[in-house]
Amino acid sequence: MPADPSDARLTSAMLVGVLMRRCAAAGGFATVLVKGDAVSGVILLQALENGREQGLFERVPDYAGGYRLTRCGPDPEKGAEAMAQYLARRRGSDPDLWVVELDIADAERFAAETIC
Repeated sequence: MPADPSDARLTSAMLVGVLMRRCAAAGGFATVLVKGDAVSGVILLQALENGREQGLFERVPDYAGGYRLTRCGPDPEKGAEAMAQYLARRRGSDPDLWVVELDIADAERFAAETIC
């Protein structure tokens, strides 16, 4: 019996690829800092605007059957060391995690429009 197409979902690798291409087309910069599980790895975005840290956002399921971005990690004001420690802890507990740096205007909104 063929699979129901309504059950189909994009893999994490596909979502990251789309995000990176769309960001480049819009004049921004995106790079994979940590490559996670290609099929179902959690996607964590390190958002920047003109090189200035805006925070971390995680793609999480919502209660309506879709996805949303939620802020996570330390406040950007705490500095690079706090961010590095948080990412190391997350990678230690979830080796399938993707970490993508996204440098574009209003990165949170941009990413939400693309992968949620």
